[in-house]
Amino acid sequence: MNAAEVPAAHVTVLLKEALDALDVKPGGVYVDGTFGRGGHSRAVLERLGPAGRLIAFDRDPAAIAAGRALGDARLTLVHEAFSSLDAVLGELGVVQVDGVLLDLGVSSPQLDEAARGMSFRFDAPLDMRMDTSRGQTVADWLAEASVGRMTEVIRDYGEERFAHAIAKAIATARTGGAVATTGQLAAIVEKAVRTREPGQHPATRTFQALRIFINQELEELTRVLPACVNRLGTGGRLVVISFHSLEDRIVKRFMRDESRPPVLPARLPIRAAELPPPRLRLIGKALRPAAAEVAANPRSRSAVMRVAERAGSEA
Repeated sequence: MNAAEVPAAHVTVLLKEALDALDVKPGGVYVDGTFGRGGHSRAVLERLGPAGRLIAFDRDPAAIAAGRALGDARLTLVHEAFSSLDAVLGELGVVQVDGVLLDLGVSSPQLDEAARGMSFRFDAPLDMRMDTSRGQTVADWLAEASVGRMTEVIRDYGEERFAHAIAKAIATARTGGAVATTGQLAAIVEKAVRTREPGQHPATRTFQALRIFINQELEELTRVLPACVNRLGTGGRLVVISFHSLEDRIVKRFMRDESRPPVLPARLPIRAAELPPPRLRLIGKALRPAAAEVAANPRSRSAVMRVAERAGSEA
C-alpha cells in the first residue's frame, strides 16, 4: 500500500452538534442507529450516568466487533439494519427512548477498506454490501440485471444523466465476462460518460447509486423514521445526519409532515382544535458543518443535520 492508499482515520461528523441536539440525560435511554466506529456512541456514553443505556445498531460485522471492544455494560449492540428498531426495542423490553441518532451513509473505514469494493480508488471485488455476512453483491446483481433496470437504479439513486449509456456499456462488457471488480466498472463508466463536473470522477454517481441500491439505504430510512417517532417519549429528540440529497429530502419531508396537523378532506365536519396534534416539533434549522470542520475533514462537506422533538401524546 502506498502513501496515497493509506486509509484515513474515521472522523465523526458534527459530533458536538449532534450530542448537543440529543440533549443527553444521564439516566436516559438512547439509540444510535449507525454505530460505525463508535464516535457518536462514545460521546453519548460519556454523558450517560451509571443508570443510562445506549442501544446501537449496525449492519457491518466490523462495526459490531469494534463496539464489543468498548466493553461497556450500558451499551447493547445489535447486528441489524436500523429498520428493525421497533422490533428490537420490543424484544429488549424498551417501551420508550429519550433520543435517536441516525448518521447516514457509509463510514470512512468502509470506503477506505479496498475489499469492501465501495470505492474506485482501489481495484477490488465489486461488493459494496454494508453487511458482508448476507445479501447480494453488486457484481452478482450486475451479472443478471436488465439494461432497463440498471438504467433506473443508476438514474434514480445516483441522479446520473448518462444512466442509460452506462447501463448499455455494462451489458456489452459483461458479454465478454463478469464485471467483477471496481476497476472494471470504473473503466466502463469512464468510457460511457461523455462529460463530468470538474473535479468529479465519471464513476462517482454510478458507484454511489449502486451502493445505495444494493443496501436499500433509502428504503431503510423511510421505514425507520416512523418507528423512531413511535418510540420517542415526550421531549425525546430525533437527530438525523444526511450526506446525500435524496436522504436529506426524505428526512426533511418526514419531519415537516410530522410537525403539522394532518391534512383532512376540505368538507369533513371537524374543527381545527379537534385535529390530532402534530407528533414532532422542529428544533432549529438544518445545520451544516462549519468551515473549519470541512477543512479538517473534507468528507463532512455534504453533511446536513436535522433535529426534531417528540411533542405531547396524541389525543
